[in-house]
Amino acid sequence: MAVRSADDLTRAVLAEVQRTSDARLRRILASAVEHLHGFVRDTELTEAEFRQLCGLVAQAGQLTTASHNEVVLAAGSLGVSALVCLLNNGQGDGATTANLMGPFWREGSPATPDGGSIVRSPTPGLPVFVTAWFRDPDGQPVAGARVDVWQASGEGYYENQDPQQADMNLRGTFTTDAQGRIRLRTVKPSGYPVPVGGPVGRLLRAQGRHNLRPAHIHFLAHKPGYKTQFSQLYSGDDPHLDSDVQFGVTEALVGHYVLHENDPAPAPDVQGPWYALEHSFVLVPGEATLPPPPITAKTQGERPALVVLPPSTRGPTP
Repeated sequence: MAVRSADDLTRAVLAEVQRTSDARLRRILASAVEHLHGFVRDTELTEAEFRQLCGLVAQAGQLTTASHNEVVLAAGSLGVSALVCLLNNGQGDGATTANLMGPFWREGSPATPDGGSIVRSPTPGLPVFVTAWFRDPDGQPVAGARVDVWQASGEGYYENQDPQQADMNLRGTFTTDAQGRIRLRTVKPSGYPVPVGGPVGRLLRAQGRHNLRPAHIHFLAHKPGYKTQFSQLYSGDDPHLDSDVQFGVTEALVGHYVLHENDPAPAPDVQGPWYALEHSFVLVPGEATLPPPPITAKTQGERPALVVLPPSTRGPTP
């Protein structure tokens, strides 16, 4: 049809969307068109602003590589990842132990025996001995589940970001025992800044936000008959629990590290202070599917600098 007005345009696009044979895709596309056109009208978007917005979207794709996913990072920084998680798990009230997948999960981390260490190269930080239980909604143990574990180092780097760490350092795959339990040894993670060299950094600077995530350990639980669950267990002593740049912290996933200064550690080679961390996760019946991993390789070259934005930073609009 020949378009005579902006309203004609929206009606024409929606009419074409109705040709979509898949009912779910048709609903998603229609809603996307209505909201996108409404966004343009509501903001009175200028042509220059439209070009800037397209540039940000394009750059996010261009910066997404085998070792860095700018698109997932942007979705998290706008709260979209957390919203999708909460609406699809539990009752949307934060009670679920499901959480963000994040941009750093890698497939193929080494199978590790019960109680084994995921520290695969010299890594600073006090030792942590983790015990995690995986139960169904009735409190019964989920045995035989695959559990991937990964985290940043005490310096704030995931191994895929850091050429100085061994491949798959601070990553491991475990299997729950008859009690639905895994045990492992690691080091206490630290909070870290998300990368700000691309569109995400420009948006955070424009909003005057810091780019810090509170310290956490990731868990992925996967077993046929149960919905695959990604979780991030946050450190209860981290100063940024209430201002996570990715909006990921929920009350059900604040972990409590217990410091032992004089007690013997579970491993004879540990002399001095160590931490114990225990937590329970609830797996719900559902489809056991794994998404494509957001990264597939380790970065090459120099170790990147960690840039921290102070919350008072104000900059030009993106």
